Amino acid sequence: MLRRTKILATLGPASDKPGVLEALFDAGIDVVRMNFSHGTAQDHIDRAATVRALSKKTGRLIGILCDLQGPKIRIAKFKDTKVWLNEGQAFALDIDLDIDAGDTTEVGITYEPLATEVVPGSRLLLDDGRIVLDVVKTDGARINCTVHVGGYLSNNKGINLQGGGLSAAALTEKDKEDIKTIGIIGADFVAVSFPRCAADLDEARALLEAEGCYAGIVSKIERAEAIEVMDEIILASDVVMVARGDLGVEIGDAHLPAVQKRLISRSRELKRAVITATQMMESMIENPIPTRAEVFDIANAVHDGTDAVMLSAETASGNYPVQAVKAMANICLETEKERSVQKSSHRIDSYFDRADEAIAMSAMYMANHSKIQGIVTLTESGSTALWMSRISSGIPIFAFSSHEKTLGRVTIYRGVFPVAFTHDSMNHADVNRSILEKLSKRGHISKGDTLIITKGDLTGSKGGTNVLKVVTFGKGLTP
Repeated sequence: MLRRTKILATLGPASDKPGVLEALFDAGIDVVRMNFSHGTAQDHIDRAATVRALSKKTGRLIGILCDLQGPKIRIAKFKDTKVWLNEGQAFALDIDLDIDAGDTTEVGITYEPLATEVVPGSRLLLDDGRIVLDVVKTDGARINCTVHVGGYLSNNKGINLQGGGLSAAALTEKDKEDIKTIGIIGADFVAVSFPRCAADLDEARALLEAEGCYAGIVSKIERAEAIEVMDEIILASDVVMVARGDLGVEIGDAHLPAVQKRLISRSRELKRAVITATQMMESMIENPIPTRAEVFDIANAVHDGTDAVMLSAETASGNYPVQAVKAMANICLETEKERSVQKSSHRIDSYFDRADEAIAMSAMYMANHSKIQGIVTLTESGSTALWMSRISSGIPIFAFSSHEKTLGRVTIYRGVFPVAFTHDSMNHADVNRSILEKLSKRGHISKGDTLIITKGDLTGSKGGTNVLKVVTFGKGLTP
């Protein structure tokens, strides 16, 4: 049984150790993530080259996702690295304070407009909500607060405004420089941090295309205001990421489960892929096995229909990166065996005005209601594979394409497996025969297995899928 839910693994110092990346390939990663909040441009270029070389060596096509840092609203530094704040004490954030002059009464900040974007009664959450400050008043560039939840506060911790509303642009000057590096890498996906609206994603897409990069745009849902325009952001994206860290701080952790379910459901309804991320197996940074709560978290995301689950520090800097991937893969695979995960009513009452989409939906419903062992789609852009993957199923979808970017794009789609395939000079009978032989050599089908093949009459024509055939391997290879 092929695992349908994809695994994203973040690269970093842990995965750079000799033999670790190869072991991550063997453990079952589908996409690697490069976090542009850390490392140099050359680090990312070198890692991408290593991934591609290893993909070629192993025959496993692995997608590359580059994650832009986005705006980081942070405090500055303390004279003694960290301070202890008591509940009820006065504490101030001041843009005019020297960058390393913080103490138990005040600290500098890096985001100049903050004093103009808060009002008395605003609640500021520092260090992922571990420290909570209530704004009392503003005085020019100085924000006077009362500590609502105290504790240790150290250098450079992030600041969130509860409920959202900060005006920081999604794309910083650093991001725009990093997009040039991403153009060199030729990433399959680019994640935009803290988008507020579709325009933020459109800007990122335009900058990427100016660098000759046509990567899929991933919108990281991290701001409270992004939830209010959920559909707008989803439709402007190719992939949606439920980024539960900053989002949880802004909307409150208790609201996260319902919002996660809405984002996954709505993304699938609007024909977009979706990633569930943040702290999925965080205990495995230090421990070789996950907690049961983490097991349930991953299983619930799979039940909800997420395309992919993501590991961050677990594989980038943790002590057990390979074990984390193996554990995640096993949880996904076991959850996918549940019959309820394989049922679907997606668009069952819809009218289709495109022949290629109608073919995709027909193939999936036919497969789910008959003895079909696999589905093959010959695809130019990957759209047919995406539409198919929106329907829950236990049947693998093999996306055959001659386009490297299309193969990279489908690595993140649930239940879709990329296969490099060139067929320009073949007639239809030869195409069918070649497809079956290729899958047989890979061990995906056996004699007597029946498959659905979708393709177009005109090879190389985007949007041209107009043929659905049922073939049985071993009966002359073609019907």
